[in-house]
Amino acid sequence: MTGFEITGASAADMELMRTWADAEGWNPGDSDRFAFAVADPGGFLIGRVDGEPAACISAVRYGAGFGFIGFYIANPSFRGRGYGIRLWHAGMDRLAGRLVGLDGVVEQQDNYRKSGFRPAWNNVRHEGRPQPGDAFRDAGRGAGAFEVVDAAGLPFGLLAAYDRRFFPEARDSFLSAWTALPGRTALAAVRDGRIEGLGVVRPCSGASRIGPLYAASSQVAAALLHRLAEHTPDGVVAVDVPDANPAATELLAGLGLVPVFEAARMYTGPAPDIELSGLYGVTSLELG
Repeated sequence: MTGFEITGASAADMELMRTWADAEGWNPGDSDRFAFAVADPGGFLIGRVDGEPAACISAVRYGAGFGFIGFYIANPSFRGRGYGIRLWHAGMDRLAGRLVGLDGVVEQQDNYRKSGFRPAWNNVRHEGRPQPGDAFRDAGRGAGAFEVVDAAGLPFGLLAAYDRRFFPEARDSFLSAWTALPGRTALAAVRDGRIEGLGVVRPCSGASRIGPLYAASSQVAAALLHRLAEHTPDGVVAVDVPDANPAATELLAGLGLVPVFEAARMYTGPAPDIELSGLYGVTSLELG
């Protein structure tokens, strides 16, 4: 492995990582890297062989006790030569002592098990143009109906506190960028001054991705999903749905979205205590 060097990723490297992820069929967001960079500036690593990028990984620290692995990709021309595993160990070393999570594609899950990860649930990407369904027709009706508003008009502290119900650690810097980057739309469902749902849609090379999608009920989730789809070029969206929330799977299927991709959410220890019943779509398979 003469000439192999691991360094922090530059802005140009972050764009290269997005390109590699797109080539793998992961359909990353066009501007995700700008939010990723503020989540943990030192959390993105790239390995080079004689100066040529050979592999990448993200090992992002959240708070004092949680970390997330993503972007684990080897350049096809360098695969099978041990560079990827060297980078893997560097990423895991950076998260030593923390509970670590990742979203593992099917073909790599056995390797992650060998590294101490255990599956908690599957995130199944559902894709399509949302169709009217019972949950959507009932959305916002009745006494004390909720209102869907631009999330940018709400106090950020309320959004951050709401996000914390569905994620193991605070991630305010990331969330601020994630919801406000140009080209994306963040909507919240509000009832009597309380946030009861949050969704963000962002442009991608393929179907526009929605994530996170949090909701107090299927009716709230359906309303957010339809409103977010209106902010896309063709109304086609993709949502990574945790099968640990059966109501979410039922809703997306009922609205006509179909499974196209699957990854297992895996952890090195017990799954964190988050509000799975309100998690209809995870934020990102790269950063959790």
